[in-house]
Amino acid sequence: MNCKYCGNAAIYKCSVCGTLVCESHANQLTVCPSCVRTSKAKYAVERASSKEEKADIRKLVRQFWGEEEQLTFDRNFSVSEQPAYVANVGKKTVGFVSFVEDEDNLIIVALAVQAEHQGLGIGHALIEKVESEARRQQKKKLLVSTSNDNLPALGFYQSLGFQIFEVKPNVIAEKHGQILAGIGGLPMRDELRLQKILRQQGALSNRASSNSQPLSCLDQDD
Repeated sequence: MNCKYCGNAAIYKCSVCGTLVCESHANQLTVCPSCVRTSKAKYAVERASSKEEKADIRKLVRQFWGEEEQLTFDRNFSVSEQPAYVANVGKKTVGFVSFVEDEDNLIIVALAVQAEHQGLGIGHALIEKVESEARRQQKKKLLVSTSNDNLPALGFYQSLGFQIFEVKPNVIAEKHGQILAGIGGLPMRDELRLQKILRQQGALSNRASSNSQPLSCLDQDD
């Protein structure tokens, strides 16, 4: 799966024509629902357990980021060594999400879906699995970070109830030793951190239980 325009690894699919492109040739466009093309291919999401699935995750990580370690929340993680869920179409692994426990929170380390299988709802299903795991463990928050240029990821996570709570300037640029061109040519330099509150505390929890009105946008845990 290579970019139509340069031959580099494709990580996005055009939502209008379906062409596969790399991040350098992806553009930020407004697209109406009727122009979003989807596939009816069936997929299954399960906990990664076999050596083959770990190897598939490793391949996807190299395809998407060109390296097996990811920096998030001031820590470096070897993505394929973390707990993960995988999405399979038939016997082929087409996506994954890896995560790690962090005291009262669960951190999403990496999420990727092959370009040709985007638009199926796989990313949503993978996040739902991680959120269910976090709730099962009674974690307070689900955390994730992305780079400032990755507007598709920012829109995706916010649509699932995540909220930006911190910006770490120049973290990505310092990691690479330079400011790289990101999606649509945007400078890739800052880490944006998002959270989804799963378990309310203290006054917020009391107010939520004693008030039947909807929570405000500041308190809503989605």
